[in-house]
Amino acid sequence: MKNSDLNSLSAVMDKSSLEKLQALHNPDLHKFIAEAVRLCCPDRVLVCDDSAEDRELIRQLALQLEEETALVQPGHTVHFDAFKDCRLHDQSRDKAHTRYLLPHGQNLGPGIATLEREAGLGEIKELLRGIMTGKVMLVRFYCLGPAHSPFSIPCVQITDSAYVAHSEDLLFRTGYAEFKRLGAFNRFFRMLHSAGRLEHHVCADLVRRRIYIDLQEDLVYSVNTQYAGNSVGLKKLALRLAIRKADQEGWLAEHMFVMGVHGPHGRKTWFTGAYPSACGKTSTAMLVGESLVGDDLAYLRTCEGEVRAVNVERGMFGIIENVNPTDDPELYRVLHEGREVIFSNVLVHEGRPYWLGMGEPLPHNGLNYAGTWCEGKVDSCGQAIAPSYRGNARFAVSLDELRNLDARVDDPAGVPLAGIIYGGRDRETSVPVLESYDWVHGVVTMGACLESETTAAAMGAEGVRAFNPMANLDFLSIPLAHYLRNHLAFGCALSRPPRIFSTNYWLRNAEGAFLNAKHDKAVWLKWMERRIHGDVDALDGPTGRLPRYEDLKALFTEVLDCPYTRDDYRQQFGLKIPQELARIERVETCLHQAAGMPAVIFDMLNGQRRRLHWWQQRVGDLLLPGELEGD
Repeated sequence: MKNSDLNSLSAVMDKSSLEKLQALHNPDLHKFIAEAVRLCCPDRVLVCDDSAEDRELIRQLALQLEEETALVQPGHTVHFDAFKDCRLHDQSRDKAHTRYLLPHGQNLGPGIATLEREAGLGEIKELLRGIMTGKVMLVRFYCLGPAHSPFSIPCVQITDSAYVAHSEDLLFRTGYAEFKRLGAFNRFFRMLHSAGRLEHHVCADLVRRRIYIDLQEDLVYSVNTQYAGNSVGLKKLALRLAIRKADQEGWLAEHMFVMGVHGPHGRKTWFTGAYPSACGKTSTAMLVGESLVGDDLAYLRTCEGEVRAVNVERGMFGIIENVNPTDDPELYRVLHEGREVIFSNVLVHEGRPYWLGMGEPLPHNGLNYAGTWCEGKVDSCGQAIAPSYRGNARFAVSLDELRNLDARVDDPAGVPLAGIIYGGRDRETSVPVLESYDWVHGVVTMGACLESETTAAAMGAEGVRAFNPMANLDFLSIPLAHYLRNHLAFGCALSRPPRIFSTNYWLRNAEGAFLNAKHDKAVWLKWMERRIHGDVDALDGPTGRLPRYEDLKALFTEVLDCPYTRDDYRQQFGLKIPQELARIERVETCLHQAAGMPAVIFDMLNGQRRRLHWWQQRVGDLLLPGELEGD
């Protein structure tokens, strides 16, 4: 360690912390931490290793600093993010102040916010200057993906928020030992975060909130925020760094679950799935009877001719709204019986957490993100304050709490991937399940063309279609055309790439009633598993391969023990040709805005358009599956 760095660190570290840091023979790491100390000026620096003692120290510190409050259930705590009113709060990702820092003259294309690097560094460092005076700086080490693996990405998190450190302890694999094993290497992810000035234990300077991502240094700066999407650097902020790294190294970093679907005779088939928020991603990954590897982030690499996938994380940070004993029995059990759970932005009454859609009546008063709450309370804008925050009442738990966790969750080689699912929220167009014709057809028409309708809770207007390729658009750190080109090349290099499917759990009839029950997704998943192994046939339609009625009828009996009528089948799988054509037009408009889009994408969409027009001339605007069978 350089003398200048040693001097900076010795002044604020006790013997134990300094010894832990000196045991890591990594000059770049030492330099990063020393520079953070000189910039942020903490009173004390605490360096943590992978021990249970340091983990417990962080948990207790979160309680002492009152960033978290203990609940009645032992090991359960609650955290609140700042909320002043509907216009000023810390309850969501701050897209307006999240920027990539790039050299002068560079950009990442439309829709990806950037800032000139030197100007951005000057601004963020000025905001961070002296910000930890009077506070403790926490230095934590983690590993994205299994340790000692081709997938491993070591990370260091510097923060003054014990809540952030506690959350990451639950959500990610420890990484101190990985740093120790690797020695003097410089390709690790770095996160520097400060919650800033606090009032009543929440962020007070929200107008000075900034999240800047320095791609050149693999470094995320985050200041004046506690909301996990802005502060827990290893979640979606690290995903942005990983997408860039994957682009340089020839693999994929994706917003996907990883799960094993059980088939006949003890067979297990591995899937990943990408869904925008509130479209059924976690509920699919947590289906009863299947095996979970991860519910949110995945790295995909090719190995000896096949695709392997790992869960980036080791915990679950989920939206708690509508988690109830009927629809999510395992999650509901964990939230009541788990050994360690952090709740956030829920309602607390007599030391117990409550949330919307939990399947029981809520108390009429309590404590929530807005302070003391009672029914009818409004904010300064006159907007009603919900008992738990819609879209950001959450929970954080370790995957070890789950009984459906697969034994291969930490397999350094990952699991062999057989299927990829893309799902969105679509009330009128997409059928419940569909298989692509091949890799390119699936990447283009199911992944690149993914749309999802917003919900009233999330966006203020229900049914607005949002273009969201691979459910990853918000996190891209490379141009969209380049990202899609990488996907096309990734599978085309394989003789047997994973099959690609799409799902839609939200189809409605003309009266607005859902055509799918909540548990029908279990059948769609079993059908996909059987398609991969050739156990069932499919019908070739203009947009892909559809299930046959007889196969679904048998699966509804086998999986759900319920009837499935031919009328159900026709309503769910009738292709609405005008709506399908309109979607192609919408998506093409979005894709044309990005420079350098591969020509094969438009060729594939034109081919789909021609097939739809051919069927429209033959049968009209509605193509029933019986027409494909020749009925």
